[in-house]
Amino acid sequence: MDPRFVHLHVHTEYSLVDGLLRIRPMVEAAAAAGMPAIAVTDQVNLFALVRFYKAAQAAGLKPLAGADLWVRNPAEVPRPFRLTLLVQNQTGYRHLTRLLSRAYLEGQHLGRPQVESAWIAQAADGLIALSGGVAGDVGQALLAGDTRSARQRADAWRAAFGDRYYLEVTRTGRPQEGEYLAAAVDLAGTANLPVVATNDV
Repeated sequence: MDPRFVHLHVHTEYSLVDGLLRIRPMVEAAAAAGMPAIAVTDQVNLFALVRFYKAAQAAGLKPLAGADLWVRNPAEVPRPFRLTLLVQNQTGYRHLTRLLSRAYLEGQHLGRPQVESAWIAQAADGLIALSGGVAGDVGQALLAGDTRSARQRADAWRAAFGDRYYLEVTRTGRPQEGEYLAAAVDLAGTANLPVVATNDV
């Protein structure tokens, strides 16, 4: 079978800060494009999960559950890093729901729920991690020209997730993507890290 693109980073109308997509038209468009699956990764929530799951199954698509998390930046708490987590199995679903709950109960900062890196490392089983691209901690280090910190951060995530940690790259025309893409591909080569392309919809 020919390789096909699958959206792994999509925000719906349930991503209350930045989402626009309605579930049914999104699923219909993915099915019409011949995609076998689609992931919804709304920002710090799983509100769309039931409607999305039913719509995707009805359209013959495999629904992939996930969420974008804001990871606390110890150096600058008001500017957290992004990490996208995808559910791999039942254990991962339970871990993600607990992380989201903990973000709202224990990690609030200026109205934004955040998680600690240590919480994620403890709950990594059953989850697949995408680095967050330009907005992730590795991406921010790369854009700052600090390849040593980028490598250390990537190694820490790989220690938690094993081969389920991916450097995320996009080409959507947003600022700094080109600079980040070149640096991320270099890091992937030197650190032997897998790369995944998303559209960050």
